[in-house]
Amino acid sequence: MGGLLAGKLIFEVLIKTRLKMYTGLFHTHSALRYVVLLLLIVVIAKSLVGVVSKKTFEKGDGKLTLWLMIATHTQLLVGIFLYFVSPWVKFTAGTMKDSQLRYWTVEHVTIMLIAVVLITLARGATKKPIDDSAKHKRVLMFTSLALVLILVGIIMSGRGILIPVRA
Repeated sequence: MGGLLAGKLIFEVLIKTRLKMYTGLFHTHSALRYVVLLLLIVVIAKSLVGVVSKKTFEKGDGKLTLWLMIATHTQLLVGIFLYFVSPWVKFTAGTMKDSQLRYWTVEHVTIMLIAVVLITLARGATKKPIDDSAKHKRVLMFTSLALVLILVGIIMSGRGILIPVRA
């Protein structure tokens, strides 16, 4: 009887810890999206100006893409942890039939992983020995596609982009 009570107590502590972990990760992930979106907009604007004005690809442009990649990869890591503690991610027979569960279990992670890959490719384009115009064009193309995907993914969540965070 004592072992059963101890097991139940441990289970309750784990559930409470998981809930606290989910809440903290959720708020961190939600706040980081604004950092990623802001950096994306800045990188896209600078690349667009670089393409239109035929400016040189400067060290600062490379640093911006680096910070964007760092923020995006941090967001990815937080998202991975969140994925495994989220009550919205379930691997059951009914997951694909429920639009909410399907979105959080499959669609969100797929869309955002593609966006992370695009941002990483944009950063990689800055390291290649190509002319400045081509660097600006590649960064503009990859980051613009990533921004569109991220916005679509956020809108599909039903939470909106500027809506306050709700756990």
